[in-house]
Amino acid sequence: MRKKNQKEPEPQAGQEQAVAEEAEQDVQQEGGAPLMAHLLALRRVFIVSAAAVAIAFFLVYYLAIDWLMAWITGPIISRGIEIIYTAMSEALVTKFKVALIAAIIAASPVIIWQIWSFIKPALYPKEKKAFRILFFIALILFLTGVVFCYLAVYMLAVDFFLVAGDNLARPMLSIDKYVSFLFGFIVPFGVAFQLPVALYLTTRMGWTNYRSLASKRKFVILGIFVIAAILTPPDVVSQLALGLPMILLYEIGIQACRLTKPRERE
Repeated sequence: MRKKNQKEPEPQAGQEQAVAEEAEQDVQQEGGAPLMAHLLALRRVFIVSAAAVAIAFFLVYYLAIDWLMAWITGPIISRGIEIIYTAMSEALVTKFKVALIAAIIAASPVIIWQIWSFIKPALYPKEKKAFRILFFIALILFLTGVVFCYLAVYMLAVDFFLVAGDNLARPMLSIDKYVSFLFGFIVPFGVAFQLPVALYLTTRMGWTNYRSLASKRKFVILGIFVIAAILTPPDVVSQLALGLPMILLYEIGIQACRLTKPRERE
């Protein structure tokens, strides 16, 4: 009996060694250097995306830049305001800036596909389907925010600032500052319209829930109007034009959170 008891640990130690060797073989079969493989895949994402943007940039600059500049400056020129440039390179640099932004938009399908190919292996089948739907919703909301801002809020802002400077000085706008003002005005609206998506993701990750969001509704509404007052001209119409859609989006977001379950962690 004693000899049998003394020999019992030997097969256990042998099993542990076999498990360790098997685990080591699995690591070698998976590639041996998973971090390096991820870095190489990420480098490929950057290279392909940068190449797509570069090709789109040259196409946009040589084929459509004049049309884009006419479309961008249309709201100002239609109001009889002269657009100038105050530095030798300002007009050229502004064209480059507009062409680059347009190139990023044009190359976005390639960029999105590269990012999707990079993160897809880490997702479960159900998460892949949810990600596609979520991305489509986020894209629609972003474009809706940009178009809404340009057609509803931006024109009000332009008229407000022109009226505010009336009888004070003759308006002669710098092309670089005008383009920077335009994109700096409409892009935040597109980002702000991602509110329902952000609420869904935070609920999905378990960082918040429907009850918490609903209980903080009055504070969120106050914060929305504060942000609207900062982003828009100081008039009630512009602030309501941004504040009311944001409140509606928040309500849609928290109702979506009511139907959302936190992700199960394994």
